Amino acid sequence: MGVALTRAAQWTTASSGTGKLEITPVNESLLKEILQFVEQFSSRHPQEARLVFKEPLQWTTSLEASDFKTEYDISGPAVKSQETDRDGHPMLQLTPPSISVHSFSQLSKIVQLATDKKLKEVRACLEANRDPIAKMLGPSFATVEGEDSSVLRLLEEVKEGDQAKETEIKVKLIILLQQLDTQLLSNSLKQISQEVRLSPAAVRNDVELLKSFCSEGEKRVLTSVQYTSDYEFTNGCRTPPWRQVHGEICYLVIKPCDTQPLHITCSTAGVFLNGGIWQEGEENAYDRTSDVYRDLVTLLKSKSPHFAENINKQDFAVQEEPPTQKVQHVELVEAEEQGQPQRSYEHQEKNVHEKARQQLVQNKPGGKKKLEPSLKWKNLGLASPYEPSPYYGKNSSNKQRETTMLIVISCWVLLLSKTPGGVGGADDFSESSSESEEDEEQPERRTESNTDLPSEYWQIQKLVKYLKGGNQTATVIALCSMRDFNLAQETCQLAIRDVGGLEVLINLLDTEEIKCKIGSLKILKEISRNSQIRRAIADLGGLQTMVKILDSPDKDLKYLAAETIANVAKFRRARRTVRQHGGIKRLVKLLDCVPDSAALTEEQEKDVEVARCGALALWSCSKSTRNKEAIRKAGGIPLLARLLKSPHENMLIPVVGTLQECASERSYRIAIQTEGMIEDLVKNLNCDNHELQMHCASAIFKCAEDKRTRDLVRQCEGLQPLVTLLSQADNKQLLAATTGAIWKCSISMENVAKFQDYKALETLVGLLTDQPEEVLVNVVGALGEGAQKPANRATIRKCGGIQPLVNLLTGTNQALLVNVTKAVGACATELENMTIIDRLDGVRLLWSLLKNPNPDVQASAAWAICPCIENAKDSGEMVRSFVGGLELIVNLLKSTNKEVLASVCAAIAKIAKDEENLAVITDHGVVPMLAKLTNTTDDKLRRHLAEAIARCCMWGSNRVLFGEAGAVAPLVRYLKSKDTSVHQATAQALFQLSKDPNNCITMHDNGVVKLLLGMMGSTDEVLQEAAAGCVANIRRLALANEKARYG
Repeated sequence: MGVALTRAAQWTTASSGTGKLEITPVNESLLKEILQFVEQFSSRHPQEARLVFKEPLQWTTSLEASDFKTEYDISGPAVKSQETDRDGHPMLQLTPPSISVHSFSQLSKIVQLATDKKLKEVRACLEANRDPIAKMLGPSFATVEGEDSSVLRLLEEVKEGDQAKETEIKVKLIILLQQLDTQLLSNSLKQISQEVRLSPAAVRNDVELLKSFCSEGEKRVLTSVQYTSDYEFTNGCRTPPWRQVHGEICYLVIKPCDTQPLHITCSTAGVFLNGGIWQEGEENAYDRTSDVYRDLVTLLKSKSPHFAENINKQDFAVQEEPPTQKVQHVELVEAEEQGQPQRSYEHQEKNVHEKARQQLVQNKPGGKKKLEPSLKWKNLGLASPYEPSPYYGKNSSNKQRETTMLIVISCWVLLLSKTPGGVGGADDFSESSSESEEDEEQPERRTESNTDLPSEYWQIQKLVKYLKGGNQTATVIALCSMRDFNLAQETCQLAIRDVGGLEVLINLLDTEEIKCKIGSLKILKEISRNSQIRRAIADLGGLQTMVKILDSPDKDLKYLAAETIANVAKFRRARRTVRQHGGIKRLVKLLDCVPDSAALTEEQEKDVEVARCGALALWSCSKSTRNKEAIRKAGGIPLLARLLKSPHENMLIPVVGTLQECASERSYRIAIQTEGMIEDLVKNLNCDNHELQMHCASAIFKCAEDKRTRDLVRQCEGLQPLVTLLSQADNKQLLAATTGAIWKCSISMENVAKFQDYKALETLVGLLTDQPEEVLVNVVGALGEGAQKPANRATIRKCGGIQPLVNLLTGTNQALLVNVTKAVGACATELENMTIIDRLDGVRLLWSLLKNPNPDVQASAAWAICPCIENAKDSGEMVRSFVGGLELIVNLLKSTNKEVLASVCAAIAKIAKDEENLAVITDHGVVPMLAKLTNTTDDKLRRHLAEAIARCCMWGSNRVLFGEAGAVAPLVRYLKSKDTSVHQATAQALFQLSKDPNNCITMHDNGVVKLLLGMMGSTDEVLQEAAAGCVANIRRLALANEKARYG
């Protein structure tokens, strides 16, 4: 058995023990014979069958505890045989999915129990135990090259040892196994030798022979024999590299004496007429136009009566090559026996082919490359091998033909592995893709040499070819075999794509065969995780077909189609395709199930799975704004709300994922409030599944923009679970979602009080270092909101939070800068905190952020500067120490962003308290800039603008300049605002302006007196005093005028 597995069996790797048996006729024949041997072994050789192996045979089995009957002890999923060895160890032990067997008797029982999975078990056993004899009898009986003296050693043991009986049984066993080896090798050689293959050397010999028939005179049989190309590659072929992948060796033009010239293709599978190739012919000229013949002489006999009549009269007979010279596998075995490794030979040959291919491309006339179809799109049909061929014989059975076809397909894959440049010529790589929409296209995976590709790549391509040419049963078998590969591996995924397997798999979805559809979808579901595969599926119309399958009554089909859609719809065009073909409505329908109870029937479990996969697909699709709206219109929100109460975590993850994705839309946030989903989200924060917790926290993060949601989270006692989740510092995604939810919930001061009780700020301060930016943005945002309360500002300082906050001012993340400036500004309202900020040069860093091009950062920095100036010990000197700082802040009054203007006006109001600074900003033209802004209708800007004007009036002739700039009349209109804080600031500004007579006249003309008289009775003393002062100034001016006029 060991020799047969080493020499005759065809493995996916050359020598390692990790390879798999290829799906070839030779291997299938070997497996069946080994299966028959094992099945009958126990009854034919009972003594040998009971022999305990030195080491158990172990492999991954598909058998389960339910498959075992009597004679076995079953404990849950585990199984032990009642039969034991001398030490009491069971001869068979099953711990799913691993099985361990110690004797042939148990092997015989396993294959009987496996029923229709017999071959699969034998295959798995042999793949896991490449040299089973070494395990059965010990390492000294391992399969080796050269002379095998293991039987002689056993005979010596019989003579010398005490355990003669056991050794005798071993001798019988090894003889039986060697007989099996001999039988397997003989049958394999017989099967391989039936394969007819031509080589470049054989074709060259035939051509030279035929050229000798072209002599003048009576012996002349042919007029001429010519190659279409004079260039010969190192491998002996004369065809272009992109035709060599099809096994074509050369093209000939032979002129018989009695017929038209014959255009002939010589390939490894035989010779046939083509469409008329001459040098570089058209693509359709390569097509076969005749039957396939064994060799050139056979073809010419069939096409030229003159040749057939005279060829046997020649002085030299046409000799056929010995069959062994045409059998590729036998040659390889012989080479290996002579110490010539097969793979190194193939590697040398590929390198030679590659050089020849490049030389051919460079030598083409005109220097232009001829674009050839890529292998993945064309020339992969299996029509040719199925057409009748003269060498099949009229009496050949269909089964024999099918076997031959499988061998031909296998040989094509072997030929592909020897073709230079991988699976296509150099021109294939000139194709480009224009699909780049919003996703960055991953670079195409291409290899310069097949040595970079594992053998699984070629094995999968072989299976795809079986998939193309087989009936329903063969198709299902090929699909099952394909799933045995690691389809999560990129090599396996691209192998399916490169050989045109995606087209086949997608076409299978249009058939009426449920099993084929299910098998195809299972494969597509796995490989569609690859971005290149996803795009290829979308290009081939696979999404449209899968959307239609969502209407199928078969639940397995529905959930597989939905899960595959979930994988494919990762980019914009795919999501749009799903929506445009009615996929959103169909996916929403899948959500309608009854998942509330934990114990479900089998049918209900399928319903839950369908709904889960539907939610997965909607989750992928919901990344598009239009799809969010389509889900809402299709009635998805109440169904998602119902599924949110499910006890099944695997259901909850896609449901919450969809909700948190859609929560960016206000309509969804309102629906989440009204449908009572906040309570369910909070409840799931307490589960043990970190992914589910993360999605729930993320949903709360987005929904907590609204005050009603923030209140609901507090009322549902969701704040404490959020604080608890801060301990999961290693899970960065969960931490980002949790800190985001805490940040948004902290906008409400009632929630800040709760967080204060739960010691949340202390934990948040500890997260200010060694965290990713997405976490820092949320942590700093939460601290900024919490710092609105005096007690929390002290807490941040005591926990050492000021320094890391100031350090973050040097970052580049815009969102983080907005939040950190707000947090620093809030902390600066405490004198002790301001001392630390000033010592760390925090104010200078804030001032430098006014140069940031982002208006949000500019505004936030300007707001933060205000408390810093107010609470600094010598604020005037500090501000003047910033070179160019005052000019910078005055120039920001040219901004078009109202938040920037309001914050800068507030900062100018603080700066103008210092007389020297007021003089400097006046020189920089602050007065006309402020006056220009007075026509605004934004109350926030009005308030701070009025404060700035009031402060700036206290220097020189600024009052007069404001009046001349037309700032007075607009200010009077501010008094009509509904915001009382605007009234106070405006009254102060008007009081300062009223000290100029011309301004008093303007105010009086605009009706300011009536407005101010009403405010003089206000409970706000500052407003009351400013209003009264302004009216008094106006009245004094009026009295002075009367006195001057009337004396």
